[in-house]
Amino acid sequence: MFEARPIDTSVFAEARSRGLDPVMARIIAGRITRKASLDSILNPQLKNVAPPSLLKDIKNATDRLRLAISDGEYIGVLTDYDADGLTSHAVITHALNRFGVSEKHISHWIGHRLEDGYGISESLVDRLLGSEDIPDVVITADCGSSDESQIARLKNAGIDVIVTDHHRVSDNGPPQSACAVVNPNRSDCPYPDKAIAGCLVSWLVMSQLRQELVEYSVLNGSVSKLGDLLDYVALGTVADCVSLGVSETNRAVVKVGLSLIARQERPCWKVAISHLTSSPCEINAELLAFQLAPRLNARGRIGHSLRAYEYLSASSVAEATNAFIDLDADNRKRRKIEKMMLDQAKPLARRQRLHGGLVLCVVLENGHSGVQGIVASRIVEIEGVPAIIFTLGNVPGTLTGSMRSTPNIDAKALLDRVNDNLPQALVRYGGHTGACGMTIPQDSLVEFSRELQVVYRQTYPKIAPKTRFLVDGELLTEQLNIGWIEYMESLGPFGRGFDRPSFIGIFQVVSVRVFGKELKHLSLRLRSEGQEIQAVWFSVLESSESAPVKPGDWLKCIYNLSINTYRDQEVSLTIRYGELEQKGNLDV
Repeated sequence: MFEARPIDTSVFAEARSRGLDPVMARIIAGRITRKASLDSILNPQLKNVAPPSLLKDIKNATDRLRLAISDGEYIGVLTDYDADGLTSHAVITHALNRFGVSEKHISHWIGHRLEDGYGISESLVDRLLGSEDIPDVVITADCGSSDESQIARLKNAGIDVIVTDHHRVSDNGPPQSACAVVNPNRSDCPYPDKAIAGCLVSWLVMSQLRQELVEYSVLNGSVSKLGDLLDYVALGTVADCVSLGVSETNRAVVKVGLSLIARQERPCWKVAISHLTSSPCEINAELLAFQLAPRLNARGRIGHSLRAYEYLSASSVAEATNAFIDLDADNRKRRKIEKMMLDQAKPLARRQRLHGGLVLCVVLENGHSGVQGIVASRIVEIEGVPAIIFTLGNVPGTLTGSMRSTPNIDAKALLDRVNDNLPQALVRYGGHTGACGMTIPQDSLVEFSRELQVVYRQTYPKIAPKTRFLVDGELLTEQLNIGWIEYMESLGPFGRGFDRPSFIGIFQVVSVRVFGKELKHLSLRLRSEGQEIQAVWFSVLESSESAPVKPGDWLKCIYNLSINTYRDQEVSLTIRYGELEQKGNLDV
């Protein structure tokens, strides 16, 4: 169920040599290797971001956009429907507005998850080509690297396409019909950080464009740079679950972006903080990832994402509030659908794991395709192995699926190998290391699943199913205080690739209270060596179940630490796993 997190001993030694206490040094050494910079963890800065000029094709992209701006051409902004795509859309649009492009010269194209699917789809291109004001040039974000056929259609219609993206490029190379493909994951791209999100690629392109516009005297040099748009980039980065461990770039832009969000200078941030936190100081990467991003993504999962973009770009608090209320309602609907699908998926996944499945393929014929990815993530958390949730596709006889993976298992690479061996088993697929989407023929499911297991065993023969919890050790009672927690928080931002520290401890239960609308959560008072501590244990109860602990019990638990600011500041434990225990030493 849990084990001590492995550490890089050289990183641990270096951290200790810099004066960090053993626990802090262990936290860092359990998340980065000696190949990563310790400075990027302790002091992430924008100066560590590689210059955009290193991106392959960026000069072609900025030259074409400069001409479009100079000549007053119509520009189409085409992006994906998730939070990365939406924040990319906001970055590009705000930048173009700043560069003097009026809204009437910009058209907005955001795909519909259910009707269009991912990327530059045929149906999306149909709508664009049938529109009243067809753009002269289209810039994409967070999509396009594998969409040669549709880009060719746009080119044949006289539209130049600039692709900005971060997803892996197909083995056939970047789309030949595009006038530029800016993607750090091109095999011929020298940009050093391959882990950045689509929104940052967009920001880098727009930043380079500003520089070129100034150099060619199209834009006055007094027009501000784009650092203030890193708030959008921070949200898109953490929402897309790119690494905050191996990427100095991501850590730097998220840290800067979080400080911008806390200032509440945009209506959307003012509304988010008022609804999701009690104080701007509580804004962190995890709140964006687990509270705000799901609300943005919910609209795209069950409808069209335009409302989410309207929230991000709202010009008034009233406008942002109305949009947020709609997104919140969508999120509640999404959660109901998710619960229904998860209840169906869990026993099917468990059965496959008991029969030795290492990549779980679960079909939910009555499931909602927009919620596949979330349910797949939940199954990964429960079973500790990669998982795919399939639902019936829009095309009869097909299944669409969303795959989520565990750390160190490359989902896209697995699908690449399956496609090499069984090209007929995949109609379409794409994605990156941690997440992929796909369409397969329904009658190929058994063959596809079997081949996936074979490929997994060949590719990762020494990687066992992931232990459910990795812990960073035990804390002393005197470390359970606000000062030490603030010290720990200085290591943030926490997220994928640099997850929040988890500790193990034994506490005596003082009191237990059930709370929540569905009476699924526990609020506890715990005691450790005479010190009482507040704790919460979310979703531990099924309906009509009694609490698993009572006052006087000893609880062995894995927990995260935080500061509860709801009333007065106090230490708060969030329990992730717990079991009754006799008081004694911890075996970790």
